[in-house]
Amino acid sequence: MEAGIVGLPNVGKSTLFNALTSSKAAQSANYPFCTIEPNEGVVSVPDDRLRRISQYIVPKKLVPAALKLVDIAGIVKGASEGQGLGNKFLTHIREVDAILQVVRCFEDPDVIHVTGKVNPVSDIETIEIELMLADIQTLENSLSKAERTAKSGDKEAKLRVEVIRKCLAHLATDEPLRKLELDE
Repeated sequence: MEAGIVGLPNVGKSTLFNALTSSKAAQSANYPFCTIEPNEGVVSVPDDRLRRISQYIVPKKLVPAALKLVDIAGIVKGASEGQGLGNKFLTHIREVDAILQVVRCFEDPDVIHVTGKVNPVSDIETIEIELMLADIQTLENSLSKAERTAKSGDKEAKLRVEVIRKCLAHLATDEPLRKLELDE
């Protein structure tokens, strides 16, 4: 499994990444966009069941489950329209299986906040909106392609068009796709 660590600039994403991976691979500094290219690391997932099972079934090698973490550059309001690092973050987010959002909930005059004020609720909304806008852009591009393919009578493409339209309609209600229930 691969999880991307996202959030506004300067909220502690790289610090969390370094703590979880027991490394100093990700540079962390008191200025926005310290991270431009993503940092990647792998952590073992502790599972006592693995040790217990290995007492009965002796493997040649005991390999615990692993989680790949990706420290993604900070997202700012307007990123979907080119602000900050723009849509560059989208490429990296699309490649992960899960998103871990880091939100700053502490005041510290020595640590710059990109908006000038610590407001966790607003920060969460900013990230959510940018991710939804990115989803809309991706879906609109996919819809055009799927509609062209569906015109040839391709049943799978017709189904894809239907699902994409449902997703776009759901996003139009200002709700993220994770809250959309699709049936088989």
